Amino acid sequence: MSTIRPFKACRPAPEYVEQLASRPYDVLNREEAKAESNDHSFLRIIRAEIDLPDSVSAYDEQVYDQALKNFESFLSNGTLVQDDKACLYLYAQKMGNHQQTGIVACLSVQEYLDDIIKKHEFTRPEKEQDRINHISHMRAHTGPVLMAYPKVSIIDQIAEEVKEAQAPVYDFTSSDGIQHTFWVIDNEDTIEELVELFADEVHAIYIADGHHRAASSAKVAEALKAKNEAHTGEESYNYFLSVLFPDDQLRIMDYNRVVKDLNGLSVEDFIMSCMADFDVKLAKTTPYLPDAPYSFGMYLNGKWYALHAHDHTHQTDDPIESLPISVLSDFLLDPILGIEDQRADKRIDFVGGIRGLEELERRVDSGEMRVAFAIYPVSTQQLFEVANSGNVMPPKSTWFEPKLRSGLVSHRF
Repeated sequence: MSTIRPFKACRPAPEYVEQLASRPYDVLNREEAKAESNDHSFLRIIRAEIDLPDSVSAYDEQVYDQALKNFESFLSNGTLVQDDKACLYLYAQKMGNHQQTGIVACLSVQEYLDDIIKKHEFTRPEKEQDRINHISHMRAHTGPVLMAYPKVSIIDQIAEEVKEAQAPVYDFTSSDGIQHTFWVIDNEDTIEELVELFADEVHAIYIADGHHRAASSAKVAEALKAKNEAHTGEESYNYFLSVLFPDDQLRIMDYNRVVKDLNGLSVEDFIMSCMADFDVKLAKTTPYLPDAPYSFGMYLNGKWYALHAHDHTHQTDDPIESLPISVLSDFLLDPILGIEDQRADKRIDFVGGIRGLEELERRVDSGEMRVAFAIYPVSTQQLFEVANSGNVMPPKSTWFEPKLRSGLVSHRF
């Protein structure tokens, strides 16, 4: 059973939506947030340090106070408006030929704690604390968690019926070329049907992107519960903001690696070492994009190589050890290049697939890095299998595109 809950969203007045909607807080640094902001930008709420002197830390209490001040100002001046009744919402995105439509709803903190809502990443305490501070000051969830669930055809059908029957309240294309379209589901029968379908047909929901937001929401809820002697479990703080996509619509891109040196090996010795567990050949097409799970692109000395892992490297039922990044780590990055801990080793860096293989070439050709690896992307089924096993993915394994635009919907509690 999975619980979805309608809520009274705070969302932009239509005339402000294009100015207000912003990239997520965690894909921008302070300078980028300043450059992209305007008087109505949601960045003034999720990155409120841009309204303060640079000498003020992004984690100073003043920043969270400023975020609340800006949020209340947007509500009072009509930039943001709160719906009068609890609704569900549809959020569709189109990026090139890829389209995905998610249901915007609140999910249960208790189901997060009970592992009905599955995780696949560790969280970092300092990042959690930042979101705890932000959520606590705001008494609102301003960034939805990206969720996936196993496809249910009737849910897809209802979503399409809503899209056909209703005009969207927002429909715009952001500066990165992604189209964002948004509908309000306020029909009580439709809401009830969707709530019942999730309860009856969706036995687990999986966090795709936003583990820190989910974990922080749960900790804020637990703190408020402890202070509330009359706690019933129905309070709005017991639910957190999410957008839920069927698994067959989500797009996971490659998350690639660049390494600073060859661990003291010559190019010839390095390639010879790779041949113990991989077929290594010059790529026939360049740049070389892997077309199968256990093939890898390698860029070295201005050349692209195609690496194909030998069968013994991935003949396992373990959901983690069978991942392409695990094969690359266990048979090349660790034993040959000496990179044991990718989270801590400063010799390795990560490049999201949205940047393209040309970014791998650029970083190697510039001399900043010595070798680059292009990796076949993880599937949603692999992500589900890892989460179901109670384990976590290797670091920087999944890159989801398109990203959810911030500001289209917030949940006050």
